Amino acid sequence: MDLISHLVGLARIGARVDKRCLFAADTEMKVPAYADDEAAFHFVLEGECTLELPDREIQLSAGDAVLLAESPAHIIRTPGAGRLRASVETPGTAFDTVNSPSGEVTTDIFCGHYTVGSGSGVLLLRSLPDPLVVSFGTDESVRALAELLRAEARDEGPGTAAIVDSLCAALLAMMLRRGGLPGAAPWTALADPRIATAVEAVLRDPGADWTLERLAATASMSRATFVRHFARLTPTSVAAFVTQLRMMVAADLLTDDQTVATVAGRVGYRSESAFSQAFRSATGSTPGRYRRTLKA
Repeated sequence: MDLISHLVGLARIGARVDKRCLFAADTEMKVPAYADDEAAFHFVLEGECTLELPDREIQLSAGDAVLLAESPAHIIRTPGAGRLRASVETPGTAFDTVNSPSGEVTTDIFCGHYTVGSGSGVLLLRSLPDPLVVSFGTDESVRALAELLRAEARDEGPGTAAIVDSLCAALLAMMLRRGGLPGAAPWTALADPRIATAVEAVLRDPGADWTLERLAATASMSRATFVRHFARLTPTSVAAFVTQLRMMVAADLLTDDQTVATVAGRVGYRSESAFSQAFRSATGSTPGRYRRTLKA
């Protein structure tokens, strides 16, 4: 299994389309904050808009997708020279449709959120730039996905909700596989296939003794070359990088009925206390409390 598929699988990502926005000029929509285990997304199919966050504004145009890991309250606004108008929402069976009062359409946006079903998912969101903005432009596969979304929205029927949610889950994978994302490892590592090979190796066998020399050999590099390339791609140390991957795997393993000591050994820790300390540092919860939360 490739790196992104493996990590998204560990995260147990779910996608939900909440609204389709068909806006004219001078229209705004206020989006409330999402829960801690949810991440808002917006996918612009046509036109342009401004995403207004508490600390910045981001201009988006057709082919742009944005993921908000923290998901604060924010505003979507379309450009124009007139007076801003509030949008009008119409409930639907699969998702709601939000229109401008005039009924004209210059901007088409799908809005929703991702949910994470494991501690791995929380770590995944923390590892991403926030906000994460990806401009797909005229990418043919993304254009095809956009057309499928439009077709399902236009001919809403049995299965529409499941189909559009699955398409937006695919959109997330497309966002993550864009190499060179600014932010923390492991996503920036994807820009170098050799570093990505080392990431995949750690995920396959997190309990191995992943020394710098072994990682470099796995990436078919000298130790010095590996360190240089890694430092160029990621803002974290190699040791912190390996720990992050191990904790993602551990969070997934803790969903099974394995003892904490067993999970610790499987991700490379001889000491249960050392593992518990690392897990708490990464997730904010001890392994035992994390497991009890899952079963609650």
